[in-house]
Amino acid sequence: MPLSVIMTVIAVTAPAFRPGLLDSFLFQLGLLLHVLILAMCFTVPWHRLPPGTVLTIPLCDFVAIAVSRAGAGDLLPGLGVLAVFPVIWLSASGMAPRTSVLLSILGPFLIVMPSALAGFPQVSATDLTSLLLFPLMMLAVSLAIHSASANIRQQKKQLLEKDRQFRMLLSESSKRERLLETILDTVDVGIVAVDADGRHILRNRRQRQFDRLSSPERLRQQPGKEQSLVFGEDKVTPLPAERLPIRRAVQGESFRSQLVWLGENEGQRAISVAARAMTDETGDFAGSVIVFSDVTEYIEALSAKDDFVASVTHELHTPLTSILGHLDLVVEEEGALPPEVIRHLGVVQRNAERLLSLVSDLLVTASGTMNVRPRRTNLAEVVEISVGSAGAHASSAGITVRNLVPDPLWVYADPARIGQVLDNLLSNAIKYSPDGGTVELTAFTSEGTVKLEVKDTGMGMSPAEAEAAFSRFFRAAKARESGIPGVGLGLSVTKTIVENHGGAITCISSLGEGTTFTVALPASPADAPSDAIRSGR
Repeated sequence: MPLSVIMTVIAVTAPAFRPGLLDSFLFQLGLLLHVLILAMCFTVPWHRLPPGTVLTIPLCDFVAIAVSRAGAGDLLPGLGVLAVFPVIWLSASGMAPRTSVLLSILGPFLIVMPSALAGFPQVSATDLTSLLLFPLMMLAVSLAIHSASANIRQQKKQLLEKDRQFRMLLSESSKRERLLETILDTVDVGIVAVDADGRHILRNRRQRQFDRLSSPERLRQQPGKEQSLVFGEDKVTPLPAERLPIRRAVQGESFRSQLVWLGENEGQRAISVAARAMTDETGDFAGSVIVFSDVTEYIEALSAKDDFVASVTHELHTPLTSILGHLDLVVEEEGALPPEVIRHLGVVQRNAERLLSLVSDLLVTASGTMNVRPRRTNLAEVVEISVGSAGAHASSAGITVRNLVPDPLWVYADPARIGQVLDNLLSNAIKYSPDGGTVELTAFTSEGTVKLEVKDTGMGMSPAEAEAAFSRFFRAAKARESGIPGVGLGLSVTKTIVENHGGAITCISSLGEGTTFTVALPASPADAPSDAIRSGR
C-alpha cells in the first residue's frame, strides 16, 4: 500500500512537475505492473497457498520499480529508493531469512544496474558508486529490520508463552476457587472472612442463611430501627455493638465459643462463634476468619438434661430425707433391736447419707446456684480441720499430707462452704494417688487475693483433661481405667462454691506427675461484716 500510494502520487503530479514522464512507455509499463501487483494483493487467496508464496509480491515490486526507474530516466533518478519497501517486506516477514537477505542485495542491484551500465564501456565513478553503494545500503536496512523483527518475534514468543502459562494458572486457580466454594458451601458451619477494614471477602452458603436469620428483610426495610437480631445467652438481651462477633474480629480479637442467639421467637438459633486473626508478611493485622456453628440442638439437649436431673434429684431428696429421719429414730432406741440389726441399719444409714449427699450435689449442679454466707474467716483453721478429717484416709492410703498454710490467714468467705471445697480437693488428691505420695497445701496473699494451692503427686491428667476437670460428670480416662469410684460432680460443686465467693479455681496437671489446684479467694477487708449473704451466679 505505501508503494502504491507513492506511485499514484508521482503519476498524478508528473504532468505538473515532470512533463514528459508519462510519455515514457517503460514508465507506463511500470505503473501498470504496480496496479497489477496491488490487484494481486487483494484477489489472490494467499491464505490457501503455501506461506512462502506471498514473497512473490516483493519480488514483483523489484521488477516494477526497476521498469519504472528505467522509464523515468533522468527525470526521476531517485525512484530506485522505493526498493526499500520490498526490502522491508522481505526482512520483516521472517520467512527464508538467508534468501531474504540475498534478495535484498540482488533486487536493488538489478534496479540500478541498467542505468549504471547504460554508458558502458564509459562508466563514470558516480555510476559505479551507485551500483555498489545502493545495494549495500539496502543490505544494511535489511539486516537492521531482520534483527529488529527477530527481537520482536522472540518477545512475541515469550509473551505468548507467558500468556499460555497465565491462562493455565488462571484455569487452575478457577478450578481451585470452584473447589473451595463447593467445600465451603458443603460444610454445615457459617464461614466469613473479612479484611483489615472489615469488608467481607468471603462468605459461604450457610453464613448467608445465618445473616438472613439475624437481619431479615423486613428489618432492613425499616430505617432507624435495630437491624440485627443478635442476642446474648439469655436469648432476650440484644448484644451490644462492641460484642458482636464480627465487630470483635475486625478489631483484631481471636476468640472461641462465644455463644449468641440469632433470630426471634420460635426461629431462634444458638450459635457458637470462633474467630482467628490473620497477619500479613510484616506481622500486621490483615483480617480475620470467623466461624459460626449452630449448637441449638446441643444447648436444648443440655437444658433437657439439666431439667431431668433437677426433677429427679428433687424427687429423690424428699424420700431420702424421710428414710434418714426414721433410721435415726430407730437407731436411737437403745435395746429395741439386736446389735446385729443395729449394725446393718448403720450400714444402711451411711449409704443413705452418701446418696443424700450425691443428690444434694446434683441439685447444686443442676440449678447452678448456691447460697454462701461470707464473713471474716481464718483460712488456716478451716484447712487444719479438713486436714484432720482426711488424716485417717491419707494414712490408710500411705499418703503424707503437709499443711504449710500460715496461721492466721484471713479471707472473706463462708467457712462451711470453703471447708466443703477443701474436703473435695483433699479427697480427690488422696483418692487419685493410689501408689502413695505426698499432698501439700500452701497459701499466700497477692493483691487483695488469697491463693490456696493443693498439690499432689498422683496419677495426674493430660492438659485437655485438666481443662475439662470442672465439667459435670467428667472423669479422667486413667481414673476410669483404674476403677476408682466417683461420679465426677465434686469439682463441679467446688467450682460453683468458689465462684459464688467471687473467686476462681484453676487446675494444672501432667500425666504421671500429679495435679495442682489453685483456689483464689478475696482477702478479708478490715470492715468485713460478721454475717452477709451472697446468692448464686
